[in-house]
Amino acid sequence: MLSSLKGGRLVVASHNAGKVREIAALLAPLGVEAVSAASLGLPEPEETEPTFSGNAALKARAAAEASGLPALSDDSGLEVLALERAPGVYSARWAGPERDFLAAMRRVWSELEAKHAEDRSARFVCVLALAMPGGQTRVYEGEALGSIVWPPRGEKGFGYDPIFQPRGEART
Repeated sequence: MLSSLKGGRLVVASHNAGKVREIAALLAPLGVEAVSAASLGLPEPEETEPTFSGNAALKARAAAEASGLPALSDDSGLEVLALERAPGVYSARWAGPERDFLAAMRRVWSELEAKHAEDRSARFVCVLALAMPGGQTRVYEGEALGSIVWPPRGEKGFGYDPIFQPRGEART
């Protein structure tokens, strides 16, 4: 499926210009031209699936069908075991419409404190979905295991990065 993309175009099913640039840079050495869903005027579908895989596949299929081109999408988020895997697929929504991840991190910490949870185990999940127009969708999932730390630390990254410490690392 991936080999059929060489020398072609691929829709990155995102309206996030930074994400599109990162993916375009990764695909350029393969001779694949990445175009954003935004540049094609494609709407962002509502993420209605209960899993990261489901939401990534939904977005990739919608972009592939609307554009007639192969499409790549992602969905990712933080799962905290003591919070029954919340925020999970709602990770971005916990940050609200203003994308205030400091508020979202405070919410994670306050909910852990309210539960008197000693287990700070967490995982960051990232799923990529590649859909062909009128055809097959492949889903690829990865995870980083770690724990929640407080207070937030580090100057790089985004989202929940300042409170997520990967297993075996001393930094977030």
